[in-house]
Amino acid sequence: MQYKLGTDDEVRLMTYGQDQLTSDFRIDSAGNIDVPLLGNVHASGLTTRELGENVTAELRRKAILRDAKIAVQVTAYRLISVIGEVEHPGQYAYQPGMTLLSAVAAAGGFTYRSWEHYAYAIRQEGGSTVTGLLYPQNFVKPGDVIKVYERHF
Repeated sequence: MQYKLGTDDEVRLMTYGQDQLTSDFRIDSAGNIDVPLLGNVHASGLTTRELGENVTAELRRKAILRDAKIAVQVTAYRLISVIGEVEHPGQYAYQPGMTLLSAVAAAGGFTYRSWEHYAYAIRQEGGSTVTGLLYPQNFVKPGDVIKVYERHF
């Protein structure tokens, strides 16, 4: 499954053969990026390949660059939130391959009261909110809210 872009992701649009047209963009709350010469281009919910194909098609359609070929790279992912029984609750930069354990490590580790065997995750998928348990080796996704609970003695 390929990564789907979302609000607050940052992307770089690279135009082959036109280095001066390479630019960075943040996806706004409406799911768009504001591309010079094109205006708002919808990006949320698309893969990097799909976004590149859409921008390429628009540049060709508007006869701005007839032989345009655009590649898209994610330069910064949406933040994750780690709350509850961690040393430093807050928002942290997502990194590809991040697990529950590495997310907790980014938040300073578990407190002495933490239940370390699993945490609760809230994520947005396909326009709806999904909740469930995450175990230490499970992967987190950009935008996840992770709640680490207190253990009961």
